[in-house]
Amino acid sequence: MSASVAVYRDIYTEDRFKQAYGSEESTNGSLRLREKLAGRCRCSKRAFLHLLRERVPIFNWLPRYRLKKWLLGDTIGGLTVGILHIPQGMAFALLTSVAPIFGLYTSFFPVVLYMFFGTGRHVSTGTFAVVSLMTGSVVEQLVPTPLELNSSSSEAADFEAQRIGVASAVALLSGIIMLCMCGLQLGFLSTYLSEPIVKAFTSAAAFHVTISQLQSMLGLRLPRHTGTFSLFKTVASVMENLPHTNMAELLISMVCLAVLVPVKEINMRYRQRLRTPIPVEILTVIVATGVAYASSLDSSYNIEIVGHIPAGFPKPRMPALHTFPDIAGDTVAITFVGYAVSVSLAMIYADKHGYSIHPNQELLAHGISNTISSFFNCFPSSATLATTNILESAGGYTQLSGLFTSLVVLIVLLLIGPLFYFLPKAVLACINVTSLRQMFLQFQDLPELWRISKIDFLVWLVTWLSVVVLNVDLGLAIGVVFSMMTVICRTQRAGCSVLGRASNTEIYRPLENHSKCYEVPGVKILTYNGPIYYGNRSFFREEMSRLLGLTPEKIRSWEKARKALEKREREATINTVERGIANTSFNSENEFFKSETSESDVQAVLIDCSSVTFVDVAGARLFTQMCTECQKVGVHVYLANCNESVLKILTSSGLMNYMNPQHIFVTVHDAVMYIQQQKEKPPENTMTVWV
Repeated sequence: MSASVAVYRDIYTEDRFKQAYGSEESTNGSLRLREKLAGRCRCSKRAFLHLLRERVPIFNWLPRYRLKKWLLGDTIGGLTVGILHIPQGMAFALLTSVAPIFGLYTSFFPVVLYMFFGTGRHVSTGTFAVVSLMTGSVVEQLVPTPLELNSSSSEAADFEAQRIGVASAVALLSGIIMLCMCGLQLGFLSTYLSEPIVKAFTSAAAFHVTISQLQSMLGLRLPRHTGTFSLFKTVASVMENLPHTNMAELLISMVCLAVLVPVKEINMRYRQRLRTPIPVEILTVIVATGVAYASSLDSSYNIEIVGHIPAGFPKPRMPALHTFPDIAGDTVAITFVGYAVSVSLAMIYADKHGYSIHPNQELLAHGISNTISSFFNCFPSSATLATTNILESAGGYTQLSGLFTSLVVLIVLLLIGPLFYFLPKAVLACINVTSLRQMFLQFQDLPELWRISKIDFLVWLVTWLSVVVLNVDLGLAIGVVFSMMTVICRTQRAGCSVLGRASNTEIYRPLENHSKCYEVPGVKILTYNGPIYYGNRSFFREEMSRLLGLTPEKIRSWEKARKALEKREREATINTVERGIANTSFNSENEFFKSETSESDVQAVLIDCSSVTFVDVAGARLFTQMCTECQKVGVHVYLANCNESVLKILTSSGLMNYMNPQHIFVTVHDAVMYIQQQKEKPPENTMTVWV
């Protein structure tokens, strides 16, 4: 059943609407600004407590902690993630090209610090494969592995100290960059790493991680390749040295993969039924260490083992600050990757559980975590995909789960660490590879991405190929630039449409998609679905000229006719003045245009600016130019649905010198009614709208 609603109201121009419903502007803007600054700088106990709760969120959520409801879930989730952190931390330390003990340090300090400063309740921080791989590339460039190195000599200890010094310097500089970004309120920059870019980047980086671990899984002692085409160089090096494969380490790798892959698949498929996932990684580490110790595999089959893991708390140590000039470029990429992944994960679980994430506070949390941790022999950290998923599945509720995670790692650091002396590095390599399962599964999203958006699919493909073929950091930069180029191209080629009116309504829709809508006689209603700026002004002009038929020949012919008319009017004016007759030039000019224009020709152009998000100076000048050209051919220009910023720029640019200010209307229908009334000359300025 249809219903008709009659609406009677006056026609509103922008000026008239502001007079009736606008707010009064402040007469003293500087005073209002001074009051705002004074309010922000005012110091009081209440303001201090508010700032403390805002910058140290633990003081906000801990007093409201629901002990009976949340403690059990946080305990189980934290302990489960802590157990996973042990093998994963040591494994990702190999990706960073440092000793496994430093992976345990990185699994402890950032977790504790994020618990105090982070806003993600289900975020698990620590070592992350992609960040570790990128950091390892920097370490390998500055401190390459020597061809011959005696693991028991003092040279080996100095070599490890140099490497962790560089990795810690990357963490320190990354933390400083994040803190500076937080101070400048640049948390919004993470939005430039769109979801297709992040997914393609992590998926491609998973290939780099897998290929880099082949040599450890095969027992090959090969130098690590860095820079562009490093993946292909590593593959070529591994293929060339396949005859030198250590069969014992290959067998260990095959057994570990045969255990890890099925059990992790069980954990994924039955995660709803399992209270906690099966800790297959730590079980594999324990069993492999026991077998290697009992069989003396290191001496009998020349298997590479982890070696000495010192027990105790690390002493504070200054990172290699002199390497800052050399690591600055790579650290910027590492910072953006770590922050983007962390914020993306935090927002995913925040949306799922109904709370909010503050991007700038996340910058502060991860900045403090990396900065302070760098003085305790830690490499860069971030939120991690696998442990965050496990923490949420195991029932974690708040950041307090990080306390139990750090307790597990602390026990290993103080007591159990030396027991992993005989752990084969091939086992850690297998843990690295199997931890990337989620990243490889992102290929399953490609068909849906293709169906939803071809452009986003292209962004995914370009980013993935760039990271795989070139390198992790360079590929990421290419992906971001390409994504921004697609945005620019879409704004440059935004659609321009002619609007028609639905019968007996004030609804106007594009004629190309709504065949039953009709054009208002004598009025061409145009809409442009994008900003008008220096990058697309030529396209906008071409589209408008095409739709209006404003060819240079037509403009010249109308100008010639106008000049002839003006000449005749001047001659007629002299005669009429001499005879004492009133001047009728204005009426004669209107009669001329009416005689030259048929009913089907355009007599008025109405531009719907509802989809024009912004206009720059070049766009405003183009409006002025089009307005003058339309006036030359006897066509009046009207505007409707201009937002405040667009209207302000158009007004400031001097458009009102060439256009009647009363030709700017609140809605398209107001403008159409005004044009029709001017044509018909009705007695009242009231319109009727039937919906």
